[in-house]
Amino acid sequence: MMSKAFKEGIERGAEQVTQAIKETLPKVQFNKNGYEIRTKILEMAQNEMWNDYHAKFGAWSTSIAKDGEEIAIKVEMPTVPGVSEVLETAEKFYSFVEGKTSKDKSAA
Repeated sequence: MMSKAFKEGIERGAEQVTQAIKETLPKVQFNKNGYEIRTKILEMAQNEMWNDYHAKFGAWSTSIAKDGEEIAIKVEMPTVPGVSEVLETAEKFYSFVEGKTSKDKSAA
């Protein structure tokens, strides 16, 4: 038969292991409020715009044309995304989340 102290020690150890496992597992939150959803969508839009910018920055548009005896080189750098572009992209993402498509908007 187990002694009372031994049994309590095992129970405390089991509780500590259970607590340690709970702390290491990610917390799952299924329902987000509207602010959390819009914040996440805005973050996604901002990331999308910057990813697009960096891709364009890595491949500058360069064109070479011969104008008579002269060679004209044209280099176009991408524009840095501003607040309006990010918000426009966020609006597109939000419309997608709401289930609205461009067809729905044109019909309205």
